[in-house]
Amino acid sequence: MHTLKKFIQYYAPYKGIFFLDLICAAVISLVDLAFPQILRTLTKTLFTESSDAILRVLTPITLVLFVMYVIQAGCKYYVSYQGHMMGAHMERDMRQQLFDHYEKLSFSYYDQNNSGQMMSKLVSDLFDISEFAHHGPENLFISLIKIVGSFVFLFLINWKLAIPLLVLVAFMLAFSYGQNKKMQATFMDNRRKIGNLNSSLQDTLAGIRVVQSFANEDIEREKFKKSNQGFLISKNANYRCMGSFTGGNLFFQGMMYLMTLVFGGWLIAYGQMEPEDLAMYALYIGIFISPIQILVELTEMMQKGLSGFRRFLDVVETEPEIVDAEDAEPLDNTKGHVRYENVSFHYNDDDSLVLDNVSFDIPAGKSIALVGPSGSGKTTICSLLPRFYDVTGGSITIDGKDVRRLTLQSLRNQIGLVQQEVYLFCGSIRENIAYGRPDASMDEIVEAAKKANIHEFIMGLPDGYETFVGERGTRLSGGQKQRISIARVFLKNPSILILDEATSALDNESERFIQQSLEELAKDRTTITIAHRLSTIRNADEILVVAESGIAERGTHEELLGKGGIYAHYYEMS
Repeated sequence: MHTLKKFIQYYAPYKGIFFLDLICAAVISLVDLAFPQILRTLTKTLFTESSDAILRVLTPITLVLFVMYVIQAGCKYYVSYQGHMMGAHMERDMRQQLFDHYEKLSFSYYDQNNSGQMMSKLVSDLFDISEFAHHGPENLFISLIKIVGSFVFLFLINWKLAIPLLVLVAFMLAFSYGQNKKMQATFMDNRRKIGNLNSSLQDTLAGIRVVQSFANEDIEREKFKKSNQGFLISKNANYRCMGSFTGGNLFFQGMMYLMTLVFGGWLIAYGQMEPEDLAMYALYIGIFISPIQILVELTEMMQKGLSGFRRFLDVVETEPEIVDAEDAEPLDNTKGHVRYENVSFHYNDDDSLVLDNVSFDIPAGKSIALVGPSGSGKTTICSLLPRFYDVTGGSITIDGKDVRRLTLQSLRNQIGLVQQEVYLFCGSIRENIAYGRPDASMDEIVEAAKKANIHEFIMGLPDGYETFVGERGTRLSGGQKQRISIARVFLKNPSILILDEATSALDNESERFIQQSLEELAKDRTTITIAHRLSTIRNADEILVVAESGIAERGTHEELLGKGGIYAHYYEMS
């Protein structure tokens, strides 16, 4: 019920359509209920009179019934069209809410969750929710009207025959309730398994070049086969429950016909029921059973929809760890003075410290470089500045303002990030450069490309700036992608720059070109550089050697060489 209450809230913007849909559904049901009663009344009254009397009344009855069925057809059109569109609108609203919430969730959420599962929640789960949103209330309403209405008529025709049928329906409901609880668990398991299937598929396709380069197609086939088989096993349990549910309900429906025939025949034999009333009874039993079959199908749809909705709620009710403080203020007129003061950090409560009591100061427009072994915390230091994660101790300030007291958008707008692994979006070169500032003019995009030393290459392409880069930029080389990412940061024009091993994966020639671009980019900006190649950071104003959760050495290139410590050792090895 808690889940249903939350689900009902999504009908609020479409109340008009929803209630009109239910009115139309009621009209459809009432017309179906009316015909057997009209036939019974005519059989007992009009059709016992002379042929002239029958023919005289037949024409107006025909017109009345014709109008009824025209109205019913119009109502059915509205229910089928507008009702489905209401479900589609709700699906769109939920999908947008889910996507918007994904955008707000912190890096820690993405560290722990798979993108294939997320896509499953966005696509297949929400489709089933949409189907339930439309058909659920409508089918339930139609079924209740028909069940209640037909039972009323059954009691009016012969109450003695209606009572044992009512007892049989009570047993049927108890059976359905028990089977329904079993179906809930199987449908939720289905959701998880299809998410695993999507995860396996997405992981393999994203890494297809690695798969084929290692000739490990057989390994990936086995991994996919395992998740695919897991989904089949889950479906098997699900369909077994559904088989018991539908088979049991069909048995009870057959028992209704059997009881009607046997007990009705007994009542006729003792003169307590007329034979023509038994025929009417059979018609109403048909009307009664039809909505039960709809409710059986609705139960399956409801379990699919609500299991998907629960997974939807699992995400939208997850609170982002990184949010604006209530008193957050925008970061304006940034000079770029960055200060880390006694900063400590660990990822989870039970994790050991990644950083412990780290302090350093970067005056506006100056540069520092971070060196040290992999896993020492260099990237973590940089990730704390734009609040991809929050410090667990100490503070980080920009121009004297704690980053936790700044609005996220203004903070991140002032920080440019160039990473080793460049992510280009599926689209044109122009669109990828413009991602740095979506409202930029074409002239500004070209100027940014020139500063990144990529303009001439782009102009040499057949489609120039409109050249399609492929998924994740696969049609470009590593150096070309890196320069496009640098152009993107030039366009953004931040006051603070983070270079996270931006040239470590490139060949010497590409590195030389890109190093020139990075030096141009870093001019008059506060810059933090992570580098494995020490030759690229010789001119940094200060170099910090990060090791064992903190800073082991600090100084200029010459000062650190003179100490003969860790940095000097690294330099000799390079």
